Amino acid sequence: MKNEDSEDRPRQAHDLAGKVVVITGASSGFGRGAAVAFARRGAVVVLGARRAEVLEEVVRECEAEGGEAVAVETDVSDAAEVAQLARAAVGRGGRIDVWINNAGAGAVGRFDQTPLEDHGQVIDTTLLGTLYGSYVALRQFRQQGDGNLINVASIAGKVAAPYYASYVAAKHGVVGLSAALRLELEQEENAPAIHVCTVLPDAHDTPFFQHAANYSGHAITPPPPVHDPAEVIEALLDVAVNPKDETIVGAAGKMSAATRRVAPALAEKMISRSHAKQMETPPAPETDGSLLSPSPVGTGVEGGWKKKKASRRTNRAANPSEPPSRDAGRRPNDKTV
Repeated sequence: MKNEDSEDRPRQAHDLAGKVVVITGASSGFGRGAAVAFARRGAVVVLGARRAEVLEEVVRECEAEGGEAVAVETDVSDAAEVAQLARAAVGRGGRIDVWINNAGAGAVGRFDQTPLEDHGQVIDTTLLGTLYGSYVALRQFRQQGDGNLINVASIAGKVAAPYYASYVAAKHGVVGLSAALRLELEQEENAPAIHVCTVLPDAHDTPFFQHAANYSGHAITPPPPVHDPAEVIEALLDVAVNPKDETIVGAAGKMSAATRRVAPALAEKMISRSHAKQMETPPAPETDGSLLSPSPVGTGVEGGWKKKKASRRTNRAANPSEPPSRDAGRRPNDKTV
């Protein structure tokens, strides 16, 4: 993220002051960080997620930054609950200026060894949740004549990865849905002030990997390099005031996308090698994570992966004769989030 002296920051503060911003998946990760960042810039943030108690914490954090915030317990895989989130936003601010579909879920493991129910829930949350949010947002935008829809996809929506099959399918769907909506809007002379933006992060240090279902037989670790989630939060702030069709966040993601354009087979080989390391981590039991029901762990913006990596490097430097820890790659415990 740019520093506090960034020349973009005054522009964002001016353009976002008083705007009504809806954010799904707001109880952790990018969503939580974005909620506070938008509130700090004077936006009225309407926050949706399943964990009501955690959402109230985020509301207090937003208010401490001088912003206005409201929490609406929302399961984005339920169209009726997403519609209620939209009604709450309009009821609070009279309109919706920015809608960010951020909620997502993953299941890690070989495709045919992962329960079909889990694959279905990944699609319901990640793709259908985005579709439901896009639907209510665009209907509201057309009523008021303007608005900015931001769909958080993933570089996995451009370049496939093994062991994340349903997540990859869902994110490809998010990228395609966003593109289709942009094409529809281009055909409408009366919709020039409605925008659809897609943000595509690569691996970032969030609780996503703690929340994911895991049927790989190994501890889940994010594929390297792992980036600071502040990069994605800054990208969301930027496209909210300066809409762009697609924004890839993270150097590795940009390289993967560029490689895929000119050498698709090479790009897939690079991704496969990176994700194959998933099967070299210590053993771990099967879990559905927070896929089917909310989890009490992983409530911060960060997931603690960068800290664990730095700690391991420090330990190895201090004890160069010791072999790597058997805990290398394990998911962080509650104290790291």
